[in-house]
Amino acid sequence: MILLRKILFPFAILYGFITSIRNFLFNQGIFKSYSFDLPIIAVGNLSVGGTGKTPQIEYLIRLLSEQYKVATLSRGYKRKSEGFILADGGSNAEILGDEPFQFYTKFKNIQVAVDANRKNGIEKLLSQPQKPEVILLDDAYQHRKVKAGYYILLSSYGDLYCDDFILPAGNLRESRSGAKRANVIVVTKCPADLSEVEMASIKNKLKIGVNQELYFTTIAYDEFIYSETGVRAVKDIKSSDKLLLAGIAKPGSFFEYLKTEKDVCMSFPDHHHFSESDIIDIKNKSLNKIIITTEKDYVRLQGRIPADQLFYLPIRSQFLVRDNDFRKTIMNYVGTSTRNGKLHQ
Repeated sequence: MILLRKILFPFAILYGFITSIRNFLFNQGIFKSYSFDLPIIAVGNLSVGGTGKTPQIEYLIRLLSEQYKVATLSRGYKRKSEGFILADGGSNAEILGDEPFQFYTKFKNIQVAVDANRKNGIEKLLSQPQKPEVILLDDAYQHRKVKAGYYILLSSYGDLYCDDFILPAGNLRESRSGAKRANVIVVTKCPADLSEVEMASIKNKLKIGVNQELYFTTIAYDEFIYSETGVRAVKDIKSSDKLLLAGIAKPGSFFEYLKTEKDVCMSFPDHHHFSESDIIDIKNKSLNKIIITTEKDYVRLQGRIPADQLFYLPIRSQFLVRDNDFRKTIMNYVGTSTRNGKLHQ
């Protein structure tokens, strides 16, 4: 791996140069950014996948949707559709993508939309009879064509962007300096017992700006698993024969939370579309076993695996410290942002 990274290093330099020029042109106003007159929060990362964007978006939905009309806007990664789509009763994971469909099935009081062109997506949302009061942009940190009013940058505890390098030698989509655009940086997937000393050390490594805030979160797993037919406590199924299935970027902690020695684990690529041969293989390996998967895999497997056999394990983003500070920061931004700027051409 080290040798491969060295071989790819010249390409990383070229890619980093191109992305830096692009950011410079947006920063100077040579490339146009568009602002809108409502609060827009962009959640994203510098690296490729696995930082916990979905639970962070869900945290914001829970926080904001009781007081505001909230919409999420994603590109709908790997969906089998094009253009702007507003989720409705006929939507599924193939039309929306797995994560937006997960938002739609879990949160009935919000609007869920997909559009690779975020500017067009926002304009379409604002043209709806019930237009949103807050828009959450999912995985839009590098989408400079839209200027969000607030940026939340995520970085995984086990893979901090300060220790990484530009693609293809590393996993960064742009230079580490891109972190300067963030209002808030959240270190995700931390150990639940992370010490204040290590938090301070990470803060120094990340070189947090004067006007930036840093928070630390961990993944909190539910105590129950869920299916169409019922709910079971995790403690009650720990000793049961089961097949654990994950099609996410970094499934290690999911497996560790549930696994015993006799369990079967199946891992697929992130956002994997399960083929008929995959389903047959899953069924063959899960004879006389329950299947437990992640929420976003569940929405792609539902209806293809017997309902009384297929369960999912929900997760949440949980702040280790200063949860109230984060909530106040977000609510203050939304509450005071009657406009983020004028839409300009």
